Amino acid sequence: MLAFLAGHTVPGVEHVRDRTYFRALRLPHGTGTIALTLPAQGDPAAVRAEIRLDDPSDLDAAIDTSQRFLDLRSDPVAIDNALAADPALATAVAATPGLRVPGAVDGAEMLIRAMLGQQVSVAGAQTAAARLTSAADQRLSVPDGELTHLFPTPAAIVALGPDAIAGPRRRANAVCAAAAAIAAGSLVVDAHRRTARLTADLLARPGIGPWTAGYVAMRLLADRDVLLTGDLVLRGGAALLDLPARPAELARYGERWRPYRSYAGMHLWRVALADAARRRADAEAARPSRKGHRSMAR
Repeated sequence: MLAFLAGHTVPGVEHVRDRTYFRALRLPHGTGTIALTLPAQGDPAAVRAEIRLDDPSDLDAAIDTSQRFLDLRSDPVAIDNALAADPALATAVAATPGLRVPGAVDGAEMLIRAMLGQQVSVAGAQTAAARLTSAADQRLSVPDGELTHLFPTPAAIVALGPDAIAGPRRRANAVCAAAAAIAAGSLVVDAHRRTARLTADLLARPGIGPWTAGYVAMRLLADRDVLLTGDLVLRGGAALLDLPARPAELARYGERWRPYRSYAGMHLWRVALADAARRRADAEAARPSRKGHRSMAR
C-alpha cells in the first residue's frame, strides 16, 4: 500500500514518509489533513490516524474517507484464502498477506488523475497532475508541513483550459470536457455509483477507455472484482508467474479469482514492480564505482 501510494503522489497534496501517508482533503464544511501511519507487516496494531480540520463537524467524514482510502473494510483473510487456492498465486499471497486495494478520496480527482495516466508512465502522470495542481493553486487555508495544496476542483480545471494540462492536446481536451461535465452535474463520479452504470457513462465520453473506467471503478467504488487486463505492468506480473499475459487469455484465466479479481490484480502489480526494483538494484550493484574507474585508468 505504502509503495503504491508513494509512487503516485502529487507534491503539495500528498506525500509518504517512512510508514505514514499524508494527505490534504476537501471536506463538506472545509478543508483538513490526515496522517495515516500503517503498522509494520505482521503487526496487529491498528492504523494510527492524525486528523486536522477547519471544522470539527467534518471528523466523521475524514474518518470515513481514511477507512475507504486504505480499504480497511475488506476481509483480508477471506480474500487471501480464496486467492491462495490458485497455486499460481499462492506464493504471491503468502509473500504479502492482507494486501489491500488503494481507494480514492474524491471521484472527480480520481477520474482526472486516471485520465492523465492514460498511455504514459506513472512518473509522467505524476508530472501532469503536479503541473495542473500548481497552475490551479488552490491552497490550504493553513498549510500542514509539506501539505500546502488541494487537488483542483473540476471548475478550476475548466477555468484553466487545456493549455494547463501536459501531454497530447486531444487528451487535454478530453480532461477539460470531463471536468466541465462534472462541474455541470451531467456526469456524476462518486462512491455511491454502481460499477456498470458509472463505467457506461465514462466509456460514452471521448478520451476515456476501458482501462480508465475500470481503474476508477476499482479505486473509487471499491469494486473488488475488476481485473485490468489492459494494464502492461499487471500483465508483466502475470508473465512472471507463468500466467497468460495476453488480455483475453488473462481475462479467461482470471475468472477463477472471482469475486476478488481486483486483489489478484494488485498481487500481479506487486510482483511486476518488485521484479523491476530487483533489476534496478542488480544493475546498480554491477556498475563499477568511480574509485574503481580511476584505479583502472591508472
